[in-house]
Amino acid sequence: MRTLYRPAAVAATAVLTLGACGGGSDPVATQPAPRSVACPAAVPSTASCLAGRDSEGAYYLIARPAAWNGRLVLHAHGGPNLDAPTAERAEEDLTRWAVMVQAGYAWAGSTFRQGGVEVRAAAEDTERLRGIFRQHVGTPSRTILHGQSWGAGVAAKAAEMFTEATVGERPYDGVLLTSGVLAGGTRSYDVRTDLRAVYQYLCNNHPRPAEARYALNLGLPAGATLTQADLTSRVNECLALDKPAAGRTAEQQARVRTIERVLRIPASSIQSHLNWGTFHFQDISSKRTGGASPFGNTGAVYAGSADDAALNAGVLRYGADPTAYQRFAADTDPTGRIPVPVLSVKWIGDPTAFVELDAYFKTVMQQGGSGDRLVQTFTDSGTHSYISGPTYPTLMTALLAWVEQGAKPTPSGIAAACPANEAAFGTGCSFNAAYQPPALETRVPARSRPQ
Repeated sequence: MRTLYRPAAVAATAVLTLGACGGGSDPVATQPAPRSVACPAAVPSTASCLAGRDSEGAYYLIARPAAWNGRLVLHAHGGPNLDAPTAERAEEDLTRWAVMVQAGYAWAGSTFRQGGVEVRAAAEDTERLRGIFRQHVGTPSRTILHGQSWGAGVAAKAAEMFTEATVGERPYDGVLLTSGVLAGGTRSYDVRTDLRAVYQYLCNNHPRPAEARYALNLGLPAGATLTQADLTSRVNECLALDKPAAGRTAEQQARVRTIERVLRIPASSIQSHLNWGTFHFQDISSKRTGGASPFGNTGAVYAGSADDAALNAGVLRYGADPTAYQRFAADTDPTGRIPVPVLSVKWIGDPTAFVELDAYFKTVMQQGGSGDRLVQTFTDSGTHSYISGPTYPTLMTALLAWVEQGAKPTPSGIAAACPANEAAFGTGCSFNAAYQPPALETRVPARSRPQ
């Protein structure tokens, strides 16, 4: 259990003052006022919370510590969920990130207006919430945009979309990206395209031979009614992921090992990636890209199976539709044009957002002219959803020192600073200051892409 941290009284510059409208895609003056609500149990009992639903339909939740340090963490959540948003999602997010409130920061998170894989809309919803906070809570001395997992892509896109030039003020002072899916939709999801092809080659039950055929890179045809429970049942027929390795047949275990070696994902992550490559791909192709798929595996060479020649000859091949690819890229891919400091962290063993995605993001930032504004850190332990309690306050302190004092952090300096936070936030410092991720193509095969 993490120890609650209650900071000393804030400086005069952090005293709560009502702010002007914060800009964004929707005028703050049109936003309904939030209501006071009980904070989730994980949040310090002295904090106050506000909840509401914005004019576009996104729910949101705001938490402010009693001794607010004047800084706001504006959160973009992971996922994304495919169902319509609910207020409960915001409560789940604040519960997970209560450490920010424990460390003295105000926190605000939106559920986004809709379910599904649409990055720019989520970025707009996040920026709209910034304005709501300013109107109904106060003007923060600093605003840090925090993106987690898929939300890291949302935060990177928001930092590109909303700048001093577009908003009339600097909306975000810095960006924190944690466990980020950072290579954009057109590259981050390649492993799921590959999994659909390799799984079908091995199992031939998604779809079954008697079912209507469709291009696997669509995920599912529009209107298809396969459920997640149905898919889980099919996967267990073929791979027995519901059993330990010793409980599988020799054939089932051989298929599992082939997927692990070829796609470099653990057995424990196969079902999740296959779910995303089915239902998220269906959302993308049927709702975002005009019925065509932005994903392909043409030219990908798979290696690591017992018979790579047979595997590469036998897997189904698909080319990304050029129009769908360009549309999806415009919505999801980073450009590397972020005008403020960016600090990131990734667990080296993350099976969901591979560490190699960060290597690609670094290249994009360099090509976009923002390479000097990026510092990347990596940890030896953690989970995709949450690395450890002291990790995040350590990163926030380093990022704010960069913003406010021009003291650009280093991985070694962050690693050295982390243990001082363990008394307040629990153990879990595992920064690896020397680690550098390999190129994305060393993890996921290169392939042909539309020009």
